[in-house]
Amino acid sequence: MNVLIAGLGSIATRHIAAIRQADSDARIYALRSGRSGSSVEGVTDLHGIDEAAAIGFDFAVVSNPTSAHAHTVERLLPLRVPMLIEKPVFDSPRHAPLAHRLREAGVLSCVACNLRFLDSIGFLRSHIADNPAHRVNEVNVYCGSYLPQWRKGVADWRNIYSARADLGGGVNLDLIHDIDYVCYIFGLPAASRGIVRSASSLAIDAPDYANFTLIYPGFCASVVLNYYRRDYRRRCEIVFDDTTWTLDIAANTITDASGNIIYKGVHTVADTYALQMKYFINLVNSHARHCPNDAAAACDILRICTDYERFD
Repeated sequence: MNVLIAGLGSIATRHIAAIRQADSDARIYALRSGRSGSSVEGVTDLHGIDEAAAIGFDFAVVSNPTSAHAHTVERLLPLRVPMLIEKPVFDSPRHAPLAHRLREAGVLSCVACNLRFLDSIGFLRSHIADNPAHRVNEVNVYCGSYLPQWRKGVADWRNIYSARADLGGGVNLDLIHDIDYVCYIFGLPAASRGIVRSASSLAIDAPDYANFTLIYPGFCASVVLNYYRRDYRRRCEIVFDDTTWTLDIAANTITDASGNIIYKGVHTVADTYALQMKYFINLVNSHARHCPNDAAAACDILRICTDYERFD
């Protein structure tokens, strides 16, 4: 299996590990923008699309900074290889026509939102779908983490793309997972409202706080995201008419209002990268032409994340 990687940052290393877990004999090539970047053991550097076209690939992984995704997808499109595109699909919904061109060309695309493969989220999704009478009155999602601790060994964390608006960073895009899994469980909202800020002690130009309200016919979902919380927390609270369930993503558990365990998953968040890759490779091997979370579908989530007022 030949795999092309565009971008060799920290998320690319996770995808490479997942590829090797799925196929230890996979031949992995990296499409580099220049010749000064450090190489990765076992990965062959390529310096142009012409070199890539001459080799031929089973699929490509787009994992460079978000601001470069659209340009990369545009360059890869003539190769007509399936693409796994790291979230968020693009830095702006203005690139949605490119996503639809992928569909029209019959090129398989799948946007990497690995939390969809966490079994507790899958359990919630199935419960909501199978029990429509279990009425939801309110959903509260929270994700707080500390950006300076994301990249160990980085001399200046303010230069990573997450902290830089010009590279497509910002908590509303970087933590798009938490809006994505709400839409994965409940479907797209009828409307949404959002605000973002960059006013914390982190002193970065990209948004470090976001607060979105997703409006559904019978309830609202509140999603609060930040980059500055040192004690990591990632939870989803669902207020039913008769009880409240709390999903703890880090623990992969769902508990009720009394603390009783409703569901305990068998995987960790780290496991979801391999599960996601296995799913995508199965799509590729079966010659599938569509993924439910393809680039065009992901643009619908992106519109929510980029429709906001900014207050600084």
